[in-house]
Amino acid sequence: MDAISGLTIDSFLDGLKSGDGVYIAGLYDRWAEDPASVEPGWASLFAALSSGALPNSALSRPAAAPPLAEARAATLDSIRALMLIRAYRVRGHLEAQLDPLGLRVPKAHPELDPATYGFGPADMDRPIFIDHVLGRETATLREIVAILRETYCGPIGVEFMHIQDPDQKSWIQRRIEGAPWKTAFDAAAKRQILSHLTEAEGFEVFCQRKFVGTKRFGLEGGESLIPALRTAIETAAAGGVVEIAIGMPHRGRLNTLVNVMRKPFAAVFSEFQGTPSNPDDVQGSGDVKYHLGTSTDVEIGGRMVHLSLQPNPSHLEAVDPVVVGKIRAKQDMAGDRRGRRTAMAILMHGDAAFAGQGLVAETLAMSQLIGYRTGGTLHLVVNNQIGFTTVPLHAYSGLYCTDIAKSIQAPILHVNGDDPEAVVFCAKLLTEFRLQFGVDAVLDLVCYRRHGHNESDEPAFTQPLMYKAIRSRKTTRTLYAERLAAEGAVSAAEAAALQERFAAALEEAYEAGKTYKPNKADWLEGRWTGLVPGSDDDETRDADTSVPLETLREVGQAISRVPEGFAVHPKIARQLEAKRAMIETGEGIDWATGEALAFGTLLLEGHSVRLSGEDCQRGTFSQRHAVLIDQETQAEYTPLNHIRPANQPGGQATIEVFNSLLSEAGVLGFEYGYSLADPKALVLWEAQFGDFANGAQVIIDQFVASGETKWLRMSGLVMLLPHGFEGQGPEHSSARLERYLQLCAERNMQVCNLTTPANYFHALRRQLKRNWRKPLIVMTPKSLLRHRLAVSTLAEFGPGSGFRHVIPEIDKLRAGEAVRRVVLCSGKVYYDLLEARRERGIDDIALVRVEQLYPYPRKTIARVLAQYPKAEVVWCQEEPANMGAWCFMDRRLESSLADAGRAGARPRYVGRREAASPATGFYKVHVAEQEALVAEALAA
Repeated sequence: MDAISGLTIDSFLDGLKSGDGVYIAGLYDRWAEDPASVEPGWASLFAALSSGALPNSALSRPAAAPPLAEARAATLDSIRALMLIRAYRVRGHLEAQLDPLGLRVPKAHPELDPATYGFGPADMDRPIFIDHVLGRETATLREIVAILRETYCGPIGVEFMHIQDPDQKSWIQRRIEGAPWKTAFDAAAKRQILSHLTEAEGFEVFCQRKFVGTKRFGLEGGESLIPALRTAIETAAAGGVVEIAIGMPHRGRLNTLVNVMRKPFAAVFSEFQGTPSNPDDVQGSGDVKYHLGTSTDVEIGGRMVHLSLQPNPSHLEAVDPVVVGKIRAKQDMAGDRRGRRTAMAILMHGDAAFAGQGLVAETLAMSQLIGYRTGGTLHLVVNNQIGFTTVPLHAYSGLYCTDIAKSIQAPILHVNGDDPEAVVFCAKLLTEFRLQFGVDAVLDLVCYRRHGHNESDEPAFTQPLMYKAIRSRKTTRTLYAERLAAEGAVSAAEAAALQERFAAALEEAYEAGKTYKPNKADWLEGRWTGLVPGSDDDETRDADTSVPLETLREVGQAISRVPEGFAVHPKIARQLEAKRAMIETGEGIDWATGEALAFGTLLLEGHSVRLSGEDCQRGTFSQRHAVLIDQETQAEYTPLNHIRPANQPGGQATIEVFNSLLSEAGVLGFEYGYSLADPKALVLWEAQFGDFANGAQVIIDQFVASGETKWLRMSGLVMLLPHGFEGQGPEHSSARLERYLQLCAERNMQVCNLTTPANYFHALRRQLKRNWRKPLIVMTPKSLLRHRLAVSTLAEFGPGSGFRHVIPEIDKLRAGEAVRRVVLCSGKVYYDLLEARRERGIDDIALVRVEQLYPYPRKTIARVLAQYPKAEVVWCQEEPANMGAWCFMDRRLESSLADAGRAGARPRYVGRREAASPATGFYKVHVAEQEALVAEALAA
């Protein structure tokens, strides 16, 4: 006692006397996280109290204690009370009553027991000075414990002490302590919650009765989601949000569509009966109803708010980055780049998916990054306490399914789904937190799944005890209605009348659904107005993508200059000088310069440009340098943003180039979402190496390739995938061209393997100059970035120029009938063939470049082949025979030969033989293979 009772105790006493109890509580918080962060005296005292090194006898209160001893004892009481309070803030959630089924009974935790801190039964009613830490200047230990248990061990479990920002922690403490949800709702608010629950439950019961055995992935057991979601939307609207994008899995989607998004009940019932969701005159394969989305404008509190529910496949969390990317675009279009308060994302998750899917971590990881932040996302986890048939013990390693959210210091509220008022309170609080601090927040709605994974599944096969408890449990609405009747807030008769009126409305909608026909699709409205479904005639009649020469020179001058006094790296300075020379002479324009000209000219025409990817500011191959770094100050300068003053008439739009986090699926999904919201922006994602896109395959398969056909959602997203065999091993050779071609059908996207900077320029500009949008997949070069032959003239960007689907022979050869072979190819291998042919003086083999592989330019290839009526036709590629374009081109080339008057003729393959790995890891072997395929293509 003597070792620590001197200055420390006296200082603590002085602090309490001067009203610094909150400050000392903060000291204790700091010590608990890092003992070295406080003065040694305080550290010794806190350590002794925590470890029990101070015997209770030393802290006893003798009947006739001197004033100083009495004060010291009171001081230690206060410190121990503060320690107990902090323990509840940190660990109280461990004893919260979260499971509505009562199967998961919380264990007792000693750190929540006052006895652990030296308090005994006789201390329970003695006043203790706590200086408003719980909103009270003094309170008895019994009162302190009651407040703490009501706050932290009731229907809400609060995790927030992992947050480092003291303002955020203090805000939550003030809003949560004292269990304010118990008095937060008047009779009218309670009636509204009951009404929302009635609609949620009533819809599910009606569907179960009318469509027996039909899969709908209903919300039974988690109906509290609907009042929570509606509360979050209303709170956001009151806070100034005018646009909300929602992403969710299929469970509860139909309920959300009708009860939140206000999709007509008749429309949903019509779809149950087999009617397509799209009008008859709108093309598309459609999708099952529990994957579909919609959008609508609603009036909330006198404000119009646009709500959109993003369609999503069964890859549950794939929609997460898409939604936040869409919100980022909405904010950018609104000029809300600083506050990011005009638009908000709400993401709903299942418990197993939130814990298990890597895209959750990727989306959370980007939430506060400069290129991806959106002012915070509200996450609602519908925690069924099971994933299909997998119990939590097998589904995640942490204590909660939401533990991943601690990585970004998001507050997490766990709430018992059978306490609707607590649920609504949490939804409101977390939405307000997001609006206040601009960060993510997580609500874990602990509920259950009344049926199996789907309505025809038998869950008792694997969870007999859980489903025994579920079968005997009344519904959330029933329990709440009984509670309100007991309180006198809503009578049983009034609750029954609510139910009857809603059931009657559903019956009426069901009858209307029998003849319901959708009269419009919402895919070409708003900013998409004026765009049309894609044309099938772009091969012969494409958009004008040429640019006046004076405009090209203006852009070229801007990208080759830096501000006075800017310390540019010497190597980059030489590159800028080279660019200036290219523009001045009009010769030798390389790939990166062609790209910059495309970006710059679009900016001058009012189109914004967004490019992101790993190291894309500089470019993986040090070719782009879109953002320059001052070598002395680290200041950034983006030349393309300084072509003209943006704030003057005839100015320019803005380009943003962001080095992304080390993510493929998350970032590609984000950029896809951005492209869905803004059709007037050029949105690009660049893989560091083409094969890195493998990590984003779900986004490519489910959204990029098929989103328009399934969900009527256009995207003009550009994917830049470095591709080419240069002896760098299997990991950095192939962008897996074959995978994209396999996904091609119904003119769903464009796949190009380009060979000239000018054609790349026109391909990029074409994305915005046509009146439709399609994704563009570009196999971008590596060695060709600096290849002496892979250059263009300025005239090839200027008037009269355009995109070339096929580039025919450029050298002077023998007359057409004397050409004995036509070698068709795409990408880098063309230059290997060209150089070898020139070296060998061959003049009877034509080299034809297929620049756009899909949509396949059948007419153009047929025209070119018709010029060589007696020539053998060869397809040459670098990739192994089972990869690359060969399997895709084989039969299509046969059809073009038939069109050219050579029915029955077949192309021959030249290239690497079939292989399991894309490329060899040995440079000498690579060289030998490359020489062999070139030699075979040019053989006599």
